Amino acid sequence: MWPDVLADVFPAPLLDDLHRRAEVLSPRAMVTLDGEGLELLARAEVLITSWGGVTIDTEALRHAPRLKAIIHAAGSVKGHLTSEVWDAGVLVSSAVEIGAVPVVEYARAMIFLASHRVISLAGSYRSGTFVPVGGRQGKVGLRVGIVGASRIGAAVIRSLVAEGWHVSAFDPVVGDEGLRELGAHPLPLDELCRTSDILSLHAPSIPETDRMIDARRLALLPDGATVINTARGSLIDHAALEAECRTGRLDAILDVTEPEPLPAGSGLLQLPNVFVSPHAAGIQGSERALMGAFALDELQRYVDGEALHGLVRREVLSTIA
Repeated sequence: MWPDVLADVFPAPLLDDLHRRAEVLSPRAMVTLDGEGLELLARAEVLITSWGGVTIDTEALRHAPRLKAIIHAAGSVKGHLTSEVWDAGVLVSSAVEIGAVPVVEYARAMIFLASHRVISLAGSYRSGTFVPVGGRQGKVGLRVGIVGASRIGAAVIRSLVAEGWHVSAFDPVVGDEGLRELGAHPLPLDELCRTSDILSLHAPSIPETDRMIDARRLALLPDGATVINTARGSLIDHAALEAECRTGRLDAILDVTEPEPLPAGSGLLQLPNVFVSPHAAGIQGSERALMGAFALDELQRYVDGEALHGLVRREVLSTIA
């Protein structure tokens, strides 16, 4: 992991606790696999990883004959590990459950703002005048569509339903019955777009979801609808989204984009009805220590021979973010 990440994930009290629980081979973050890094890897039974640093692949595993477990003190393990890790029988755990909480909170907050058309109103108000916006405003009767109902999407659905929102959803993996159990009304994706005043995206980045919200589906959204993306930038055709937002027909709230960051001249950064944040929904600052605390608990479970709470199974790799 990067050195600054190490300081956030393992502040001094947690780092001291780590040293009490295990033999820590190096007090420094390992960012390369050459020289000292390879020597340390050869001795390691457990790796604690996080944002930044090395990818554990076939070459890395060749130098890690004692490796038994990898505990990822961050979210998705994609991009950090390759499938050969599972081939080698290495246990993999991730703190993704911890990282999901602020994303759910961010999505809920943005859904509420979108229900009041706050982004468009604030954009027009910068001119010094109040310009009413068209389309539906207010929570009553508002239709929220959720695309993707795994960990984060399911939590968003449950929280909205508990608060009395009308929620429909699409997720072919969870299936219609699974969506009903969450409290959402299942719909095909086209129909979901056609009937959603707010469309919130929570699907993984896999070939089947690439540009799933394209020009055709954006055109299905009702006038005044808001598109919210806290998942992956690849889910949306950004050129088509910019074209729709430029007309004022749609609003957008984007915490993820493709590319990331957007180029300085991107129209999405200039439009008054588009809000773009720099991947801020995820766990931030002092919250990162929660990842370190999870990693310590998970390490203790490994030492005690208990089941890992954040176990990542190989078969879910094709459907996770």
